[in-house]
Amino acid sequence: MITILSGAGMSAESGIRTFRDNNGLWEDHDVMDVASPQGWAKDQGLVNRFYNARRAQLDEVKPNAGHLALAKLEIAFPTHIITQNVDDLHERAGSRNVLHLHGELRKVRSTGNPQHVVTWSGDLTENDKCPQGHQLRPHIVWFGEEVPALEDAIRLVAASDIVIVVGTSMQVYPAASLVGFAPSEAQVFYVDPHPSINHELSLRQNLRVIESTAAEALPGLVDSILG
Repeated sequence: MITILSGAGMSAESGIRTFRDNNGLWEDHDVMDVASPQGWAKDQGLVNRFYNARRAQLDEVKPNAGHLALAKLEIAFPTHIITQNVDDLHERAGSRNVLHLHGELRKVRSTGNPQHVVTWSGDLTENDKCPQGHQLRPHIVWFGEEVPALEDAIRLVAASDIVIVVGTSMQVYPAASLVGFAPSEAQVFYVDPHPSINHELSLRQNLRVIESTAAEALPGLVDSILG
């Protein structure tokens, strides 16, 4: 099985701004104002407007060559993508087995029933409620919240023969720890123009570092795997 761990760098190549860059996603807002339970409690309108803008931006971008290359893997091998990204570019490229660690922009959920998650395409306002009357909120894992999909992600990595790490700084935990759950014999590819070898990666015996962007490197890497 092949598992891909993808991060913000993949989306950045499609034009989605990332909060870790100088011109990042959060530059006009304190991160805790728009990505924390405290920020939501303080000003729901601000948080909704912030994510409404991010959601609208998805209609202006499209998958890049890296997304399309990863989608090809599913044709030949059991393939799963574990992404830190909240956009839908992997799905739009054709990947079907995508696990979002940090939530999804095109979904919202009930504040009173976390299991009530629905697809959402337009703006979210304070007037939008679930059937039980609870306020709807962005389906995003904010700072200080648990990552519900983490256990599923660990199980996928632990069953992998090949792990491809791409577009992530490998500095944000718990996502950065996932590669450490791969079997010792698994082949690990780390694709990044400025690779940062964290503790988990440093322990890998079968590690190949590719100093390049996702869009530049993944088409060739996927072709080599497919043979």
